[in-house]
Amino acid sequence: MNKKELGPRRRRELKTVSLMIQRYQQANAPQENERYLQLAEYAKKRLERCYFQERKPACQKCPIHCYQPAQREEIKAVMRWAGPRMLRYAPLTTLWHLLDELRPAPPLRKKHR
Repeated sequence: MNKKELGPRRRRELKTVSLMIQRYQQANAPQENERYLQLAEYAKKRLERCYFQERKPACQKCPIHCYQPAQREEIKAVMRWAGPRMLRYAPLTTLWHLLDELRPAPPLRKKHR
């Protein structure tokens, strides 16, 4: 599998973050469709280029912060709002996400320390 092909772990992560962005936008800024489409596309690109690929930890546990500061703040706001509501809208997706959060971050190779 090349780096841009998303395996099951990263596809699940993409589904989760896309759902969070969609829910956030519907509730808070339905008129700003383009802005949130761009954020979802940015998240997809970050997942495609993830250093850890299928061994990827949850973003909050990752030692490599791959989001640019502006997008990081935006996705944090989305996740802070959508996270608690996910159990109601997507219980299975939420369960997988919680299990993924238990996964420790793999060690970094020396060049990334």
